[in-house]
Amino acid sequence: MLVRHTPARPPFATAPADPRPPSAEPRPVEATVHGDTRIDPYAWLRAEDWRAVMRDPAALSGDIRTYLEAENAYADVILADRAELRARLVAELRGRIKEDDSSVPAPDGPFAYAMKHREGGEHPLLVRTARDGGPEEVLLDGDALAEGKAYFRLAAAAHAPNHAFVAYAVDETGGEAFTLRIRDVTTGADLDDVVPDTSGRAVWSADSRFVFYVRLDEEHRPARVYRHRIGTPASDDALVYAEADPGFFVSVSRTQSGRFVLVDVHDHETSEAHLIPADEPETAPRLVAPRKTAEQYSVDHGGGVADDRLFILTNAGDAEDFKVVTAPVEAPDRAGWVDLVPHEAGRLILSITALAGHLVRLERRDGLPHIVVRRLADGAEHEIRFDEEAYSLGVVDGYEAETTTLRFTYSSMTTPARVYDYDMESRERVLRKEQEVPSGHDSSLYVTRRLHAVAPDGEEVPVSLLHRRDTPLDGSAPMLLYGYGSYGISVPAAFLTNALSLVDRGFVYAIAHVRGGKDKGWRWYREGRREGKENTFTDFVAVAEHLIEAGYTAPGRIVAQGGSAGGMLMGAVATMRPDLFAGVVAEVPFVDVLNTMLDPTLPLTPPEWPEWGNPIEDAEAYRRIKRYAPYESVGAQPYPPLLVLAGLTDPRVTYWEPAKWVARIRAERTDDAVLLLRTNMEAGHGGAAGRFGRLEEIALIQSFALGVTGVA
Repeated sequence: MLVRHTPARPPFATAPADPRPPSAEPRPVEATVHGDTRIDPYAWLRAEDWRAVMRDPAALSGDIRTYLEAENAYADVILADRAELRARLVAELRGRIKEDDSSVPAPDGPFAYAMKHREGGEHPLLVRTARDGGPEEVLLDGDALAEGKAYFRLAAAAHAPNHAFVAYAVDETGGEAFTLRIRDVTTGADLDDVVPDTSGRAVWSADSRFVFYVRLDEEHRPARVYRHRIGTPASDDALVYAEADPGFFVSVSRTQSGRFVLVDVHDHETSEAHLIPADEPETAPRLVAPRKTAEQYSVDHGGGVADDRLFILTNAGDAEDFKVVTAPVEAPDRAGWVDLVPHEAGRLILSITALAGHLVRLERRDGLPHIVVRRLADGAEHEIRFDEEAYSLGVVDGYEAETTTLRFTYSSMTTPARVYDYDMESRERVLRKEQEVPSGHDSSLYVTRRLHAVAPDGEEVPVSLLHRRDTPLDGSAPMLLYGYGSYGISVPAAFLTNALSLVDRGFVYAIAHVRGGKDKGWRWYREGRREGKENTFTDFVAVAEHLIEAGYTAPGRIVAQGGSAGGMLMGAVATMRPDLFAGVVAEVPFVDVLNTMLDPTLPLTPPEWPEWGNPIEDAEAYRRIKRYAPYESVGAQPYPPLLVLAGLTDPRVTYWEPAKWVARIRAERTDDAVLLLRTNMEAGHGGAAGRFGRLEEIALIQSFALGVTGVA
């Protein structure tokens, strides 16, 4: 066991006596749940009209705005002497971005579609050419659409099957309530069709006369599917599906074949799907199989030799790590499910793509992703092989199913992202694109490793590492240790140009693949949620201690970073082991867990109960969440230097969670470590919009990490 001590801090890590930090006025609110009475001194920071604030930041009340702006002003003063460094970092980060970049065009009938950026452009353009090449046609110009707006985000754009229209959605507040519009490709003008408050995605009918979309309800939840006829007002849209249970979200997509529109209904452990024939768009959706608690399934259809079959990825029965079954299109209920790829413990099937003659699986084994191709005619399978010790893979679903070409992406922490087209019959691999780093990148100067740390209960926690070959591994190096650990989301060991600014200054960059993700199968997720949530925190601490013992860094030399639910992890470990960390960066951190899970009116609360437990109905869940929730755990103790980032219009982690947490730490801590809260008053969960606007926030984080570790 490591000896705990408080290392000496660099000057930047200690808050100055002048200026004095803001002090939020305590206005105690008392609440009793399950016989337990709690006092919340900063509940007033939650705006009563928070729904209006998400749609219009100007609606925020004066006293709350005054406090948030005072925190922003204080942070600006403390960070003023880092301005030159931040400018250098922004220049470095931008220098690694190919400004006039483009995705590899994806063919669809007579055209090939791509997203691209112009030099100096913040936002993407949707373009197309003839399938075999030719003059480029701009269908949507994100920069032009964003002109004059404080915030702008272009959601996924979908072209119609007849190639005459594009449905696209935009968010102009950061609140993720997207306005859907239809553009006439021939004229380049938008139709009068304007649909507000959607989830951002649209799916076309086969005849290009209708689009299906999901509308947000009064609680900002994606709950209802509508069908919009082109050229008619949104008020005339037909309700296709309405979800009555506030714990379930609804989404729309299409099968790979394009034959069906899919209505997916899900929470974090249960799902069901409904099918609408794309060529009969006014048909009522048909249920595939009724939802069954803790059972998930997703559906695809590729046409071709299996046109009469659906392919279903499911954990039905005892298939914890999922299996693939088939079902007749005309009778898709569970009674007709037949195993195609049986369950194999420890092999987590992440996704499937059904094509006309092949089924592609993306799966994870031993913490690493794998792509497996199955020929449907005879069941023959093969795997696409890769050589590096740790890497990231992704399957790119194109527009077409009648193809033998699979597109996939590959990168590692030392290898820039590559896009390949792979012939599933000849097994020929063609490199279509490799990420360019304009300022230069020599992979041979860097080392990537995969290690394992032993958790308190004996589990081995995977760790991905990146450092320069010339970095001394004698315990003197500073480290950026990143973690997430919730919702089954796994952080890939991918190429990150932004990490190089720290790595080139002597940092070791590490990712802790803690429980709560699916890095080692579904069990890894199961053991990091609800009753097992605290494993996420102890895994992260175990990784930090292992990397210290292995000589990669030292106590007080680690900067921990995480966002959203990973920000909750940051809050927990900052409380548990402040001695380990030179600093902690918590981005839009989910830290007021208990109060949020006790409020069913908040957008994400009912759907989140399967992840954390329902403290309203379950006294044990209440006690468990209270024990680890960072806001509830604040007390008279030291804290490491903290940089906390928030978004005013954030619908996922509401701005008042980080604001309340910071206010409480300021009032109760026993030390003078620097504590900064920066709230983006014009953005939400994802921070600043645009390619380059986000770089300012990354530079801020990196300048903080350099400051608290004393790196010049």
